[in-house]
Amino acid sequence: MKHETLHLKDEFPFLGEAGQDPFVVTYLPDNLAEMNWEERSHPCLIICPGGGYRFCSQREAEPIALKFAAEGYNVFVLNYSVEPNGFPNQIRQVAAVMELITRNEKLWHCDTERVAIMGFSAGGHLAAHYANAFDIPEVREVFPNSRGVQACVLGYPVITADPEHGHMGSFERLVGHMPLSEQERQRFSCEKLVTQNTPPTFLWQTAADEVVPVYNSLIYAQALTMHHVPVEMHIFPFGDHGLSTATDLTTADLQPEVSRNACWMEYVKNWLALILSRQGK
Repeated sequence: MKHETLHLKDEFPFLGEAGQDPFVVTYLPDNLAEMNWEERSHPCLIICPGGGYRFCSQREAEPIALKFAAEGYNVFVLNYSVEPNGFPNQIRQVAAVMELITRNEKLWHCDTERVAIMGFSAGGHLAAHYANAFDIPEVREVFPNSRGVQACVLGYPVITADPEHGHMGSFERLVGHMPLSEQERQRFSCEKLVTQNTPPTFLWQTAADEVVPVYNSLIYAQALTMHHVPVEMHIFPFGDHGLSTATDLTTADLQPEVSRNACWMEYVKNWLALILSRQGK
């Protein structure tokens, strides 16, 4: 496995402005010569951990990455900028990872037509935001050829900037002030950005989530179905916010009724295999 930390400012100096140091950690499985797989290309997965745009959670980084690297994915965990460095830094940094994947397609054996993004909580907002807005002017200004992803996986995501249902602390850190204007609420509410070109999406959350209301997942799924975008969603009855793998690896004092939520991982693996296999068909 090729496992290294790449500081994005080394390739894209402007991403290091204001003292920022976003970095991506790679988990690139070896191609097995014994299997005659020297030139085999791997699907790619970009992971955006949560943390309310205040920090990047360790629990939603390597523990998730290793599960998918074991399935043959090239995995890229993005430790993106957080407060006080807000928009558009984060979405540009996702675009930078996409640019690295494209530039290193041959070296890293990346299948650039099978790239998925996965995000948790505020990282879910970043993932959904990029999935819908990878070509906005703020991105195209620095990455003129920014590319979209082919699939999106969202775990207990922050979606809406509606004050009644949104996790407004995340938006305050992202935008830099509160309250948001109506224009800002429209611009940063991911359910408002969905079109028929939004990539197929998998959502999972618990109904008991008291940090990010399950309404966020429901309203996003509704927007996807209204635009005929393939979507799969699982709402589990029990469990707090931020479960990550929903195992003892990432959750302290795990209760039996919550441990059953760990099945989301297998659901996603099967779903991604299906969705990415359909690319180009």
